[in-house]
Amino acid sequence: MLELLLIYAVTGALSGTMAGLLGVGGGIIIVPALVFALSLQGVEAEVTMHLAVGTSLAVIVFTALSSVRAHHRRGAVLWPVVARIAPGIVVGALLGAAIADAMSGPLLRTWFGCFALLLAANLAFGRPPRPSRVLPGVSGLTPVGVAIGVVSALVGVGGGSMSVPFMTWCNVPMRQAIATSAAIGFPIAVGGSVGFALAGLDDPLLPEYALGYLYLPGGVLVGLASMLFAPLGARIAHAIDPRWLRYGFALTLCVVGVRMLLG
Repeated sequence: MLELLLIYAVTGALSGTMAGLLGVGGGIIIVPALVFALSLQGVEAEVTMHLAVGTSLAVIVFTALSSVRAHHRRGAVLWPVVARIAPGIVVGALLGAAIADAMSGPLLRTWFGCFALLLAANLAFGRPPRPSRVLPGVSGLTPVGVAIGVVSALVGVGGGSMSVPFMTWCNVPMRQAIATSAAIGFPIAVGGSVGFALAGLDDPLLPEYALGYLYLPGGVLVGLASMLFAPLGARIAHAIDPRWLRYGFALTLCVVGVRMLLG
C-alpha cells in the first residue's frame, strides 16, 4: 500500500509540473504510471489501459485548472483561440472515448506509443513554419479541434501533445502555445472523462471503487498532487529559453512512446 501511495503521489507531482511546463496536461506521464500501478494491484489486463486513460483524463480536469490559472496570471493564454476551438474539442473527446471503448488494451497501448514518437520527431526535426502562416478562423479550428479531441481521448492526454505542435506550426510563440494548450486541455478532459465513465459502466472486469473507466482512488491522489505542482511548471516555462521547451517536449514524448511500445 505504501508503494502504491508513493507511485500515485510522485506521478501527480511529475504530471502537474509537466502540465504547467509544457501544456500537455500530464497524461503523457499519468497513463503509463497508472498502467504500472493498476497492474501491481492485480487489475485485469483487459481493462488496465482503459482505466489508465479514463482516469488520466479525469485528473487533467483539475490539473488544467491549476495550470491555466498560473499561465493566465502571466497573460500568456490566447482566450479567443480557446473559445473558437473548444466546441470541436468536446465533440472529438466524446467520440474518442467511444472509439477507445471498442479497442483492445494492447492496441490502445500501441496507438499511444506510435502517436508519441511521431509527434516527438515532428517537434525535434520538423521544418520551421512559413512566416506567413497564421491560425485559421472558426471554420478551420473546428475540424482541428475535433481531431485533437479524438486523439487526445484515445491516449488520455490533455491535448497539448497535438495543440502545441499545431500552434507553433502556425507561428504562435512557444510560451503562448503552451499556455493556450493548457486551457484547451480542460474541455478535452471533461468530455473524455465523461465518455470513459459512461463507456465502462457495464464492464464486469472493473475493480472496486471504479466509476466506469475512472479509478477513483488513484485519480484523487494523482489529481491532488498534480494541482499542487502545476504552478511550479508554469513558473519554469516562463523562465527558460523557448528552444529548451521544444526539445524537452520532444524528448518526453520520445521516452514515453518507446516505453509504451515495449509494453
